[in-house]
Amino acid sequence: MQPRNVTPIRPADAMAPMPSMAPMPTASGPETPMDGMPMGRMSMSGPASSPLRAFLKTESGSAGVLVAAVVVALVWANVAPGAYETVWHWVLSVRVGPLAAALPVRDWVNSGLMTLFFLVVGLEARREFDLGDLRERRRLVLPAVAGLAGMAVPVLIYLAFTGGGPGAHGWGAAMSTDTALALGVFAVVGRGAPERIRTFVLTVFVVDDIVALVVIAFAYSSHVNLVALGIAALAYAGVLASRRLDYRYRKPVFTALALTVWGSLLTSGIDPVVAGLAVGLATSAYVPKRDTLEEATALVRLFREQPTAEAASSASRRLTATLSANARLRHAFHRVASYVVVPLFALANAGIAVNADVLASAVTAPITVGIFLAYVAGKPLAVFGTSWLLARLSRGSLQPAVGWAGVLSGGTMAGVAFTVSLLIADLAFTGRELEQAKLGVLAAAAGAALLTFAVQRVTASLPEAVRTRALLGDAPELTDLVAPVDLGRDHVRGPEDAAVTVVEYGDFECPWTGMVAPTARELLADNADIRYVWRHLPLHDIHPHAQLAAEAAEAAGAQGAFWPMHDLLLANQGDLHFDALVGYATQLGLNTARFREDLLRGRFTSHVERDVESADLSGVAGTPTFFINDQRHDGPQDLTTLNTAITGARTRAATFTPSAAAVTAAAAA
Repeated sequence: MQPRNVTPIRPADAMAPMPSMAPMPTASGPETPMDGMPMGRMSMSGPASSPLRAFLKTESGSAGVLVAAVVVALVWANVAPGAYETVWHWVLSVRVGPLAAALPVRDWVNSGLMTLFFLVVGLEARREFDLGDLRERRRLVLPAVAGLAGMAVPVLIYLAFTGGGPGAHGWGAAMSTDTALALGVFAVVGRGAPERIRTFVLTVFVVDDIVALVVIAFAYSSHVNLVALGIAALAYAGVLASRRLDYRYRKPVFTALALTVWGSLLTSGIDPVVAGLAVGLATSAYVPKRDTLEEATALVRLFREQPTAEAASSASRRLTATLSANARLRHAFHRVASYVVVPLFALANAGIAVNADVLASAVTAPITVGIFLAYVAGKPLAVFGTSWLLARLSRGSLQPAVGWAGVLSGGTMAGVAFTVSLLIADLAFTGRELEQAKLGVLAAAAGAALLTFAVQRVTASLPEAVRTRALLGDAPELTDLVAPVDLGRDHVRGPEDAAVTVVEYGDFECPWTGMVAPTARELLADNADIRYVWRHLPLHDIHPHAQLAAEAAEAAGAQGAFWPMHDLLLANQGDLHFDALVGYATQLGLNTARFREDLLRGRFTSHVERDVESADLSGVAGTPTFFINDQRHDGPQDLTTLNTAITGARTRAATFTPSAAAVTAAAAA
């Protein structure tokens, strides 16, 4: 990657009048505080929390809504069972020109709205595949195989109990995890667990969802219309191809083709919820590139100067186009799916008329017992056992990206059943058998949640070093920071051999960088065993003095005063023109003539450009951005959160890095 051409503002440039500019948004947040809002009250959260963390946080909140919906459904079905069934059997007709569909309300929820939920699951899985831990494809193998085994073993357990009886054909209800509820349970009982565990279990769940939806499509669908199925396949191929279209045309084409996939599957006789997952997995994710952000900034600046409808439309399109379709769709549908669709599904399907007779028969019914044991015992056994077996057979070349306690937690969590299980139960059973299946699913969800809680509590009671290894395992973390710290050129505060390294990409004119500066100083004061590294990322398209300020810091560094100049620049972000910079050099007692000459000749432009290039390679688009032990910190940038991340990095380093004595002993041996 070639360094971008950057023209720093020299004295002559500084004297020229600047075009009118409004405060511009950056990748990190508003560029300046809103009118009337004091700086101290702004939330220093930086570039929002990571997509995966935000995804799971939403699931944590929605889990409570989902449980409430289950309770309401049970109460409603027992207080007014006739009214409950009548409402969900109402037929709702939708007609668009010659096309029409007439389905009961429950089917619109199960086959229509639930498509959005599976769309979100597919989008999140694709994001992990493109940007997360799964970008190293080998890490996909073990959880994928564990996910398949986690479906096969429960089915075998279920069939062992039903013994070829009347409930055997409902085997599909005993195999699929409820992604929404399971992640919600883990977000509640697994607070503080490493994010890598969440990634592992999400991969297991997505494989689970894919197979389950294929089972619905082919094992629980009848009278398949091959013509309609062919149209769905062609439309899906169009969805894949639409990624090559310009953004202006991509959205309407993508929407029309996705709806065609859903409608064609509905007509074909295959449950169309599979369309959501398929479309989500086909929607790629990527980090916004700074050159596209700069183009968007230029268009917003043009609108500020000429506020016309055409300029507004152009700027809006460009701003939206900087984000991947994956990010836009997740933002549009995630909360709707979590807080509306899934609870509505629970309300429509969890209503069971429970009485003594039903409970008595369910306790011994092969369907109920088979489903319960399939999830509570079969899922953990399959996920843990398969992971262990693959690691042994491959001699460690295939190993889970988490520790064995994390694998066991994933297995117990996989036993949380609901959504797909109830979908299949509704397709496979009627009458008393359906009631028994639903009771088995609900009991399994409660039992698996309690088992997950127990595993978490036992793990939490272990000594810190043992707990860390049990949760994280021996698999190395992927490196996000492409250019490692170079003590020969990077500027470092703190001990050079520290266990934890914090790298910040910053911009001296960025208010958000200025707001986090006290936090960085407090981190050094609170943690004697960390080293702090500053790298330049001047956002010159919105900060006209940032490039020159970065070069001024390097010019001061050439005279042994980088950090004093660094602190002065951040303390005077509103006054970074050339003469002010020379004044700061004088204030620090530097050789002013040499300092001026260095700036005028641009002697440190290439140094700053190398930092910018390393930021590009590491996927950094805004400031401030932190890396902790080469791992990007995606989350709030307040002191408490950063200290927590540093503590975790320190614990991992102490657990997995051999001591000097151990290294010496090994060398001697």
